[in-house]
Amino acid sequence: MARIRMLTSVSGRGFAWAPGEVVDLPGAEAAQWADGVRAVMVRDEQPETPEATAERPERTARKQPARRPRTETRTK
Repeated sequence: MARIRMLTSVSGRGFAWAPGEVVDLPGAEAAQWADGVRAVMVRDEQPETPEATAERPERTARKQPARRPRTETRTK
C-alpha cells in the first residue's frame, strides 16, 4: 500500500476524496494517481522542521591538530 495526498476533489461510485485528504492505495494505482495534478505521494517519515530541533544548535567537536612528539635539545 502507498499513501497519496489529494490535490483535487475526486468522486465516483462508493468514494469521494477531497483536496488534502490522504488515501491509501495499492502501489501501482497510487503511482498513477500521483501525477502532481490530481495527487502527490506521501512519505511515511516526517520531515525535520526547525520547530522540532533543540533550542541550542548542535555543536560538533573540532578536530585537534596532530601533536608532535616532544624532543629535548641539549647543549654543552
